[in-house]
Amino acid sequence: VLDRGTVSLRIRKPEEQYKVTFRSEIDGSLQYYAVTPALLTSNGPPARALFLSTHGAGVEAIGQAQAYAPKTWGYLAAPTNRRPYGFDWEDWGRMDGLEVLELARARFKTDPAETYLTGHSMGGHGAWQLGVTFPDHFAAVAPSAGWISFRSYGGGRRVAASNEIERLLERAGTPGETLTLSSNYLHYGVYVLHGDADDNVPVSEARKMKDVLSGFHHDFIYHEQPGAGHWWGNACVDWPPIFDFFARHKIPEDQSITHIQFATANPGISASSHWVTIEAQEEALARSAVDILYDAGARKFIGITENTARLSLDLLKFGVSDLAGVELDGQSIPLKNGSSPAPRLWFSRTADKWTESDAPGNDMKGPQRNGPFKEAFNHRMVFVYGTAGTPEENAWSFAKARFDAEMWYYRGNGAVDIEPDTAFGALSERERSVVLYGNANNNSAWKSLLARSPVQVRHEAVQIGGREIKGDDLACLFCRPRPESESAMVAAVSGTGLAGLRLTERLPYFMSGVAFPDCTVLSAETLKTGSAGLPACGFFGNDWSVERGEFAWKE
Repeated sequence: VLDRGTVSLRIRKPEEQYKVTFRSEIDGSLQYYAVTPALLTSNGPPARALFLSTHGAGVEAIGQAQAYAPKTWGYLAAPTNRRPYGFDWEDWGRMDGLEVLELARARFKTDPAETYLTGHSMGGHGAWQLGVTFPDHFAAVAPSAGWISFRSYGGGRRVAASNEIERLLERAGTPGETLTLSSNYLHYGVYVLHGDADDNVPVSEARKMKDVLSGFHHDFIYHEQPGAGHWWGNACVDWPPIFDFFARHKIPEDQSITHIQFATANPGISASSHWVTIEAQEEALARSAVDILYDAGARKFIGITENTARLSLDLLKFGVSDLAGVELDGQSIPLKNGSSPAPRLWFSRTADKWTESDAPGNDMKGPQRNGPFKEAFNHRMVFVYGTAGTPEENAWSFAKARFDAEMWYYRGNGAVDIEPDTAFGALSERERSVVLYGNANNNSAWKSLLARSPVQVRHEAVQIGGREIKGDDLACLFCRPRPESESAMVAAVSGTGLAGLRLTERLPYFMSGVAFPDCTVLSAETLKTGSAGLPACGFFGNDWSVERGEFAWKE
């Protein structure tokens, strides 16, 4: 016997809250979500509902769950947002919320039609954000003391973009602009709760949402609690009228939905609503939308689109066996198989003309992989640092990969594998995303992963398509699809010399509210002049090319 010890275990009663651990697909790390179990009764029906509750800043998920009394008709799951502060329920906080939603549904075998979303404070923002981004996931949404967006709550200045570079930089942040997608709130009922004496999140945030919803929504309730501050006991989350409101709502079956209004800012984040999918955009990360209905009498889909280059219809999910036609933006589209179409139909728009198309390949942008840069930090990513440069470059590469791994742990409770380029095998684990540190000269993994990339970074120059930007102080962030992978990506944290490599240290890409396009080139001048010091930035086309993309250049 080498040692003896005692481990104390807390015994949970059936009605007490508890934690469930799981392995996250974001990075392979161990995470948890908290559960308020359903209150089981001997003669009542089984609990079928699931309530997803997003916590406020500084609150642990288990603390969030403990604020709710058990309900006889449903389970409550509280995701972590990866940390008590985490990512404000955006970026990887959003991903965490969706992971928990799917895991809890499977664990408790709940009815997908009885799925509800609520949250308090930062979690109220999470309810607004998750609800507007994934509108067909929920039957009703109830933000409490929630703020709308970083710009409305944090007081960020909205300066009108003065040039194309600034316009593209601003567009990269569209997924976080809640009101841009506000039409998606039509999918479900909304209950807004706020204390009129809130000194943390001003009640003006709720009143603004009330004004917005009043313009088009006919199924929402607004309640201000007189004299209540930011936290007024468990009642400000476990509010009985909210759960009464939930009980009156269910997600309708796909076959019963004949009219869909759906918008997205990024098909790689959210692409579908019931049986319609926005597969690709004309302008990357601008608002895309579709308003489409099915005319049962004419056996025809009729729709109008906004900023949509490709969409698909899931006829199997909708339950259509014969079809007379499809009309988009006033154009009647001939169907390849007549009135007996395939289970899913794809339509592409080129030069303002819609045609039925084949299923796109995984080498195209789409729901499976769309960018921008930060979306590459997913799919159990691995950080690969360069060892083929000068001693100073190699030291930077190793230190930056370690720093990013520590930052990822600190901000996102995550774990990342770090490997030297000499140990990385390009043919192994192809569905893992890769983050490369260095450039084509000093990271030997560059050749196997980015040799065919239209963006190349080497000593003294960045090449984007047919254009070259010279200098040893250039930093470059960009993402590409990983070769021969269905969904993984490659991201480069790169520079043209030591000055450019070190410039990447000033780019806080693990902070929510900070966004970068598919490709961003910065110079040392950026530290003094801001966006005026950016030589170039842009989005690749739907075929991941520069030529069919949108890039802006400093003149």
